[in-house]
Amino acid sequence: MPIEKPRPTDAVNTGTIDTSFLKTLVGYNARRAALVIIETFLREMAVFGFKTVDFSVMSVIHHNPGVTSRQLCAVLSILPPNLVGLVQTLEQRGLIERRPHPSDGRAIGLHATAAGTALMLRAERQALALETASTAKLSDAERQTLMRLLQAIYD
Repeated sequence: MPIEKPRPTDAVNTGTIDTSFLKTLVGYNARRAALVIIETFLREMAVFGFKTVDFSVMSVIHHNPGVTSRQLCAVLSILPPNLVGLVQTLEQRGLIERRPHPSDGRAIGLHATAAGTALMLRAERQALALETASTAKLSDAERQTLMRLLQAIYD
């Protein structure tokens, strides 16, 4: 005799919700994991005045002195109009400064200021700590495999 699928009222009555199909989807699983990590990330980065995109932009500038806005947009998949205000805000906060690009007279390079560098050192240290805590159920090898597999999707 075939096993019957639970009726919607069965789920309501038993408190058991069937998410088995969703759990077969990479996107669903990636999003669920991201939500757990991002919630903590936003809370922890608020003390630095960073949202996810602010942190990403600032990290790229910090590790790539002289990077241009065009390069930032390309590497982080940000639309240029969205980056303009973000760069202005970081500059107003005294975290970055614009300087002429050494090889392209039309381009402007973005550089972390001393205050920006000091803030990023603290923020990146905190980001690493929260990532370690968020992935504590994984071994180091599993964490590295997960990172490699996720990067294979978007690289």
